[in-house]
Amino acid sequence: MIKKTSKKELRQGRHKRIRIKLTGTAETPRLCIYRSLNHIYAQLIDDDKGVTLVAASTLDKDMSDLGNRSNIEAAKRVGGSIAQKAQDKGISTVVFDRNGRKYHGCVSALAEAARENGLVF
Repeated sequence: MIKKTSKKELRQGRHKRIRIKLTGTAETPRLCIYRSLNHIYAQLIDDDKGVTLVAASTLDKDMSDLGNRSNIEAAKRVGGSIAQKAQDKGISTVVFDRNGRKYHGCVSALAEAARENGLVF
């Protein structure tokens, strides 16, 4: 019998293929996005040292006023926050890692907000 591959396994395969090609350095860190059902997280990662340089998420204290807003609005706020924190650290160029997800919805909203606030990728 043929076993159907789950959506999660397909996304993980896409993520592995993407990660072979993408690496973050100290000069151009990797902007990695993780999206759960309730929250969205963004990190700037230096893969050479294995260190997270900057992180932002909807769980941050400055995001506590989100309340009943949509996930798209929350993603825009996180994108603006990660871009601002990166500018404070002197980072302007990043490599975008969408974590195997489609560039659609929350992922694209976060990316566009980060671009509008000064990140280049």
